[in-house]
Parts: sequence; C-alpha cells; structure tokens
Amino acid sequence: MEREPEEEACREVLQILGLIGSKWSILIVGQLRDRTLRFGELHRTVNGISQRMLTLTLRQLERDGLLTRTVHPSVPPRVDYALTELGATLLDSVVALGEWATAHRHEINSNRRRYDATHPARS
Repeated sequence: MEREPEEEACREVLQILGLIGSKWSILIVGQLRDRTLRFGELHRTVNGISQRMLTLTLRQLERDGLLTRTVHPSVPPRVDYALTELGATLLDSVVALGEWATAHRHEINSNRRRYDATHPARS
C-alpha cells in the first residue's frame, strides 16, 4: 500500500481543524448535542451568527458528514439538522474546550489586561 505524502496529510488536517475549530462550527455542534434543531432554532440559539454564516457553516458541516439536513415536505418547508455519528464524536472535544475556556477565562482576561497595559497599541 502506498503511503500518503506527509505534506498532503498535513494540508488536509489543517483544513479540517480550520473548520471544526471555527467558533460557529463549535457552537452549532454544541447546540445539536441533545436534539435535532430547525434552522430558525439554530439561528436563535447561536448568538451573533448571521443567517448567511449559519447557512455556509451548516452546508460545510453537512458536506463533511458531521450533520444531516432533512427537508420535510410542508408549507413552508421544514428543515431539520442533526449530528451524525461522526459529528457526535466531536462532542467530547467541544465540551472539553468549552469547560477549559470557562475554567480559565478569568485568568486569561487578567493576562490580557496585564499585557495590554505593558504593551502600547501598535498602529
């Protein structure tokens, strides 16, 4: 069996990390951890995301096989989003990152204030 070139593997891993490391992807995966949600529900629960960014992020997560999009024939059409088995495997990591950020947010904010006070803004 032929080995995959390391450079190509690195490029693919970095691309995947770029997607799953985005704040929107993490927040969407987190919202879908317990249940299926409709587009409007996701838009309301993912604070600060625009409809366009939500659409683009959902499309990419679906493309990568991390969530499913189910269209129900109704008027207006109902569209549900749910994590796939692969998407669910991200939950432990996403939850761990969220817990880490929560546990260390005060320390990090203190470090930022200290740094900013000793390093004048550069123009």
